[in-house]
Amino acid sequence: MILFAVKEPARPAGLRKVRNPLSRAELRLLGSMYWAVVAVATVFTLARFSEAFLILRAEEVGLSLMLVPLVLVGMNAVYALSAWPAGVLSDRMSRPTMLMAGLGLLIAADLVLALAPGFVGLGLGIALWGLHMGVTQGLLSALVAEAVPAELRGTAYGMFNLITGGALLLASVIAGGLWQGMGSEATFLAGAAFAVIAALGLIPLRNKLA
Repeated sequence: MILFAVKEPARPAGLRKVRNPLSRAELRLLGSMYWAVVAVATVFTLARFSEAFLILRAEEVGLSLMLVPLVLVGMNAVYALSAWPAGVLSDRMSRPTMLMAGLGLLIAADLVLALAPGFVGLGLGIALWGLHMGVTQGLLSALVAEAVPAELRGTAYGMFNLITGGALLLASVIAGGLWQGMGSEATFLAGAAFAVIAALGLIPLRNKLA
């Protein structure tokens, strides 16, 4: 369907032709703003470990095995319901401000999941996690597009996905190690700490990006 229904847009006139996008010279042209966005995204990804840990937390709280799938159902329901209003809101607010709000929601989710007991804490934490996903979805990709020259966007996205993909793997390794060694509370508190660091890194960029 993609091959036949999606048409490749025409290359805008006047763009410089990039012969070797992975050369040092071309990577330098991505600019410091791009690498700052990648750095924030990498730390954000470390805070955003696999949703499998939400399931583990549900089992730890005492949710029966038969009801455990409701964790992801509930999270994705909140995500889906919040994505459209968040998209409308992002048209009226700057993307860094929206991303900051999403980081705040992730911090709140981690703190609730770490510290709030019982099913109420679990449900609230899952809802906040889904809400942060709805608010932040697509924002980092949009910031990448704004931070680089048009002819280098393909390279920029490729490098961005390579680095954040590695960070996502590392995030789950760190979260798993903390869970095994120190328990669920340490895992979610570490996630909150990474989110705080990402938010602090975003502050200097707020006035430089739309």
